Amino acid sequence: MSFQIERSTPASRATSVVALLLLVILIAAPWLTGRANIRLMGEIFSFLALASLWNLLAGYCGLVSVGQQAFVGFGGYMLFALAIFLGVNPILAIFVSGILGALISIPIGVLLFRLHGAYFAIGSWVFAEVLRLSFAQTSSLGGGSGSSLPSAVVTSIASNREWREIAVYWTGLAIAVVALLSVVLLLRSKTGLALTALRDSEIAAESLGINAWMTKMTVYVCVAGLTTMVGSFIFLQKLRISPDAAFSVNDWTAYVIFIAVIGGIGTIEGPIIGTLVFFLLRETLADLGTTYLMILGAMAIIIMLKAPRGIWGWISERTGASLVPIRRRVMFR
Repeated sequence: MSFQIERSTPASRATSVVALLLLVILIAAPWLTGRANIRLMGEIFSFLALASLWNLLAGYCGLVSVGQQAFVGFGGYMLFALAIFLGVNPILAIFVSGILGALISIPIGVLLFRLHGAYFAIGSWVFAEVLRLSFAQTSSLGGGSGSSLPSAVVTSIASNREWREIAVYWTGLAIAVVALLSVVLLLRSKTGLALTALRDSEIAAESLGINAWMTKMTVYVCVAGLTTMVGSFIFLQKLRISPDAAFSVNDWTAYVIFIAVIGGIGTIEGPIIGTLVFFLLRETLADLGTTYLMILGAMAIIIMLKAPRGIWGWISERTGASLVPIRRRVMFR
């Protein structure tokens, strides 16, 4: 009897083809739709990347952070600092800020990893607050009132407004694609196998030689770097930053958690579905004011009660579908 290890399915191969076609359409989107839709799609890319990265931390590493706004805000401020003081092109500054975010996450991770469960969540939020207060005292970046990108920095992106918007849009699309691919490739690697083992039983995994601390730290640093890049992109779109906006727990963590929960924590497909549902609700119900937030909360509660694994988890349980498989299947012949 022989066996073969399969890492893909007919559904996943079809998904790959559809994803490539969709990517081509998204690349051409600036010539297919208006400016308002382009900006909206940039927001969608941002939240899709943030939700996928948070889901990697919470759903696969068990690191439930409520302080990811720390890296979003840090990324925004690094973009402004690099572009204004060092004259770095804003697009290039996004990727440089990602490196800086990964570096700053190392000592922070060493401290936070001494905490567990709810204490880790609270510690991550405290770190975000420390950064917010620190940048609020930085007068060169506007202090508590914030700062705007100078026109000379904005015009350095491209020669005219149309191409600037296209360049920013393509940058957001590239970041979202990189974030998704990074999550998929990481989970399909040996590190992904280690994360699965740790999620099932950390004690058993460590007894087999898996270094739990190093594995989680590697993921934490990667997520921090990519989240910092997303933060830089967000505030490149906005062209203005302030401490309260940059480190908003509501905008950059609460909504992200909502997206991951309704879509399905611990799945690749969940954040994608959650992002689409979130923006559909936002664009449809935003005119209702505070009622809109109440509807979001009620929907989250209903889904958690009726489908604890989220929308995709509910679908997967009934159909067995897996559009992006990360597990290996042993086929005997």
